[in-house]
Amino acid sequence: MRLRCVVLDDFQGVATRLADWAVIEDQVEVVALREHLAGEDALAAALAGYDIVVTLRERVPFPASLIARLPRLKLLIASGMRNSVIDYAAAEAHGVTVCGTASSSTPPVELTWALLLGLARGIVQESNALRGNGPWQSTVGADLHGRRLGLLGLGKIGARVARVGLAFGMRVSAWSQNLTEERAAEVGVELAGSKEELLRDSDFVSVHLALGDRTRGLVGAAELALMKRTAYLVNTSRAAIVDQDALLAALHEGRIAGAGVDVFDIEPLTDGHPMRSAPRLLATPHLGYVSHANYTTYYGQAVEDIQAYLAGSPVRRLPA
Repeated sequence: MRLRCVVLDDFQGVATRLADWAVIEDQVEVVALREHLAGEDALAAALAGYDIVVTLRERVPFPASLIARLPRLKLLIASGMRNSVIDYAAAEAHGVTVCGTASSSTPPVELTWALLLGLARGIVQESNALRGNGPWQSTVGADLHGRRLGLLGLGKIGARVARVGLAFGMRVSAWSQNLTEERAAEVGVELAGSKEELLRDSDFVSVHLALGDRTRGLVGAAELALMKRTAYLVNTSRAAIVDQDALLAALHEGRIAGAGVDVFDIEPLTDGHPMRSAPRLLATPHLGYVSHANYTTYYGQAVEDIQAYLAGSPVRRLPA
């Protein structure tokens, strides 16, 4: 009897086309679900008949309570090599092998700049006006050259964002709790004296931190109040790093010029969620990792993970 594998959140319907699943078809039946399953009861019911689950990033939590309700589950594959919403101890206790895949930092870097440039030049507003026979030019673009880009975080993604900013002729500074002058100098940017200094002095602020106890709510009402009224905030990292209610208030009250957001407290966003209608907001549905090359890697290596598991030698096991 073949094992059964389900691929979650295949919104675009591409999971089975971007990898060669045929190499395991004699041993594994693969089903891809295009609709998101929300809530543990729905997940437990839908996944009960599967031995293998492939999940994208950290959209679907796998706590101990859910894993306990999936006695048939043998292999859980998550895209990327870091996942904070899987209970690894529970997986081990229930005999579930957890594996990951590679993930490129290039797509989120590119999306960060798509959002930043879109905000700076009013791309969506101007495009909609042109297509709708609206006014010919209604915004005045914000310049990048000579302006300050402040980065919260200077890891792999933050450093690449910084280099693009430097290429635009921006003055780039960065801050995080562990950032050193040596690391900042290595990337060619200034080390901000404090989080508050970075927020106060920057014309554009972009978030590139991992979510953890120290970064949850790192940018709240007090921090947003430090920003210039002409400044923009971009978050392609994790929603919980920026207090969502405080950000919504700042946008509605015009206390910052705008925000570009790719991550949300609830994903997919519910109908009528306030982020869907907030002013001064350029929002995308968590597209940071969504690119042809990344998806080819995710699903291609998911097939490899399954092959290795079936051969008795799992690869890319998590936690790494």
